[in-house]
Amino acid sequence: MASKKAPAPLGPYTPVVRAGDWVIVSGQLGIKDGALVTGGVSAQTTQAVKNLKERLKEQGCTLNDIAKTLCFLTDMDTFATFNEAYVAGFAGARPARSTIGVAALPFGGSVEIEAWAYKPVAAPKPVATKVSVKKSVTKSGATKVSAKKKVSVKKSTNKKSPPRRAKK
Repeated sequence: MASKKAPAPLGPYTPVVRAGDWVIVSGQLGIKDGALVTGGVSAQTTQAVKNLKERLKEQGCTLNDIAKTLCFLTDMDTFATFNEAYVAGFAGARPARSTIGVAALPFGGSVEIEAWAYKPVAAPKPVATKVSVKKSVTKSGATKVSAKKKVSVKKSTNKKSPPRRAKK
C-alpha cells in the first residue's frame, strides 16, 4: 500500500512552516512518487490538493483551517477544469482564493497551490488559585472566618510578553 505522505521537497525550501497562529504551506504541485501525475490539469490539481492536505496534517491542520489559497495555472484556458478538481478536493471548505496565470511552473507542472491556514497555538492553561480558610476567635467568643488567596503562576513560554508575577 502506498504511503499517504507528502512528497519530499524538490528544491531548497521548507514545504510547511508555522509562524505563530499561521501555518504556511509552500506551493504544492501534482507530484506523486517523485514525478508529475498523468492526466493533465484535473489529475495534477487533485494530487496537489492531496499533497496540501498531508502538509497541513504535519502541523495539525485540515483544509477547513485554510484562510487563503494562491493558485497558479500555466494555461488559464484550463481554469474550468482546474476549478472542478479544486472544488472536489476541497469538499465543503471554501477559503479565499486567487488564481494566477503564469508562464511556467517547476518540473513542468500545470498547477501549483499554496495555502495559508489559521490554527491558533494551544492557549496557556489558566492560572491556578488556592483558597485557604483561617479561623480565629474574637474577644466576644464568636468565630471569625477570613479567606486568603494564594495564587500560583506558571511561567509563560511566550517570548513576546514577560512572565506574570504573583501578587503578595
